[in-house]
Amino acid sequence: MTPVCPFTKASRPDDASGKRAGENQNRQQTVNDNKGQQDSAISPKCPFGYDSQTFKLGPLSCMICQALLFQCSKCVPCSHVFCKACISRFKDCPLCGADIEKIEDDLNLQSVVDRFIEGHARIKRSQVDSEKEDDDDKKTVIYEDVSLERGAFLMQQAMRALRANNIESAKSRFSVCAEDVREQLNTMGNTPELCSQLGAVLGMLGDCCRSTGDATSAISYFEESVDSLMKVPRDNSEITHTLSVSLNKIGDLKYYEGDLQAARSYYFQALDVRRNAMSHHSGVPSQVIDVAVSIAKVADVDRNLGNEDTATSGFEEAIKLLESLTISAEEVGLEQRRLSVLEFLNGQLGKK
Repeated sequence: MTPVCPFTKASRPDDASGKRAGENQNRQQTVNDNKGQQDSAISPKCPFGYDSQTFKLGPLSCMICQALLFQCSKCVPCSHVFCKACISRFKDCPLCGADIEKIEDDLNLQSVVDRFIEGHARIKRSQVDSEKEDDDDKKTVIYEDVSLERGAFLMQQAMRALRANNIESAKSRFSVCAEDVREQLNTMGNTPELCSQLGAVLGMLGDCCRSTGDATSAISYFEESVDSLMKVPRDNSEITHTLSVSLNKIGDLKYYEGDLQAARSYYFQALDVRRNAMSHHSGVPSQVIDVAVSIAKVADVDRNLGNEDTATSGFEEAIKLLESLTISAEEVGLEQRRLSVLEFLNGQLGKK
């Protein structure tokens, strides 16, 4: 028997067996009762709101980062609980204003959160309890967990934590997502969907490491992200963008380390990916701007390597691309970006 969410209070099969068709509140159930032998579906929802339909803050949420609690820490004396990284920034409790005398680990609540993650929001599944009797009131009842797939659920929580600068929480949730996708890859093979999911999650893990100054781990995650995304066909603009961004981020980290040759290699790979994308979607302004940015990155490294003529040629090519680009009046953000990049490029030519 496949386990369902331990926090779900679903109707039992015998709850509905004694009801007449006219007494049912659910329209679909009424139809099924009239048919007699057809299945009825009961879709339970987690009372905490962690499902695909709604989201609400609950007892397992940190009120500061608004994500699932991570490293639960209790304020003394008020006993309000937050993520350790979140509450460490405060001297007074954000909920009640009481002075925080000390902060204690709440291992019991953290255990509940961990069990919640393990038991909740896995891949959707159905549980069938068949009835072989011919009684009209007894039917096959299908229980389906409507919660988000665990990977999507934890991605949602990780992004909330990341936006609130709770990096360790985000990193922990992204890591579980990556493990889940890897398990599916081992079972289903390198499907485009799974490879793109893994590439995106690994890129997020790279961002977490980069924000904490761990460049070595960040590069490792970005490289693995690139390897995964390289297995996906290049006909999806989002995949192309994610791939080029990961390559550029590796280039940036190599640049800051002083390894200019390696930086140029990654920047050039990103440029190649973006050129190919632009050739297939020539009318997309955002991709033209991306190409101009990549050309500028390569040109900047060329200048630092002493190749001034090559650098100048690159900056001029990027300027020409942006000056020939027409953006509609509705796309104000893109136009501002185009002008910003253009200003930077003209400034670089002025340094000759």
